[in-house]
Amino acid sequence: MPVTNSTAGRRGLMKAAAAGAVGAAALATPNVSRAQTNVLRFQSTWPQRDIFHEFAQDYVNRVNRMGGGRLRLELLPAGAVVGAFQLLDAVHAGTLDGGHGVSAYWFGKNKAFSLFGTPPAWFYDANSYLAWFYYGGGEQLYNELISDILRVNVVGFQTGPMPTQPLGWFRNRVENVEQLRGLKYRTVGLATDLFNVLGAAVTALPGGEIVPALERGVIDGAEFNNPSSDRVLGFPDVAKNYMIQSYHQNTETFEILFNKPKFESLPEELRAIMRHAAEAASADMSWKQQERYPKDLQEMVQRQGVQVHITPRPILEAQLRAWDQVVRNLESDPFFKKVCDSQREWCRRVNAFYLRFQASPALAFNHFFARQG
Repeated sequence: MPVTNSTAGRRGLMKAAAAGAVGAAALATPNVSRAQTNVLRFQSTWPQRDIFHEFAQDYVNRVNRMGGGRLRLELLPAGAVVGAFQLLDAVHAGTLDGGHGVSAYWFGKNKAFSLFGTPPAWFYDANSYLAWFYYGGGEQLYNELISDILRVNVVGFQTGPMPTQPLGWFRNRVENVEQLRGLKYRTVGLATDLFNVLGAAVTALPGGEIVPALERGVIDGAEFNNPSSDRVLGFPDVAKNYMIQSYHQNTETFEILFNKPKFESLPEELRAIMRHAAEAASADMSWKQQERYPKDLQEMVQRQGVQVHITPRPILEAQLRAWDQVVRNLESDPFFKKVCDSQREWCRRVNAFYLRFQASPALAFNHFFARQG
């Protein structure tokens, strides 16, 4: 009997200790969880209804799911804290913890910014640009620009390959280069220099301001990016001629920015989530746009009376000659030239490979889908 009572007593003490530990853990866990939850304010440069803001949300969703309660981004649309063109300054200052935009928006600070995301038309496509950025030395050059030359307090990722952008929206169809002379036209980045060479009067506007300016006659023509964005922003309501194919922004990608002190204060595994979520969102966007862009273009044609025109070849050739002049003028800056040299070396090698290796998609499409007879 004494042995039994002693054993029972020890068991009772063990149960009580275990219950106390569980209780203590239950009380402590919420405090630990709150201490480890990092909430970052993250603003896009896009109107909330734009598919670009949706792409920003897709990135945020990935970070938040992978963050497991330890990291959460709170997404805001353009203008919630600062205007679209003020995002970089706000992230640098810590007014915002991060944001989603394009490097071309910071073109006014240094024209080399536009080489990261909206370079001249020498890349095979935007995915080839991303390959250069991550495997051809582009990221190191980008970091040199933001950290050593401009000394902005940000960390950035390039993400989201976009297809070739249209020449844009016009009340009257553009049929020759002469019609561009004196045309009041909206674009951003190095494309502003290109259209200046072609004689246009260029105005840089963020996405949400373009259609009102076109409607009021402040500008005569404009591009933004893609059929889904253009449709929801209201371009078909003020212009019916949609000119597709252009070399002014043949290649473009998004940029994800974070305040550098905030980013570096996070544990390594959370920083890795923020980086790799950008890669995952990049792939997903390249798939999603294939479903959405053709559908919205078809809807604009069938329901809103939009007339789609291929940009005439003489205009495309004039754009390429204008690129020669733009690059030649800006390569007096050693850093600008260093980036261009790196990109050209990559494109000579990689483009030559794919142009030789890939069979013509036009030949296959015409075989299977073009009307016969």
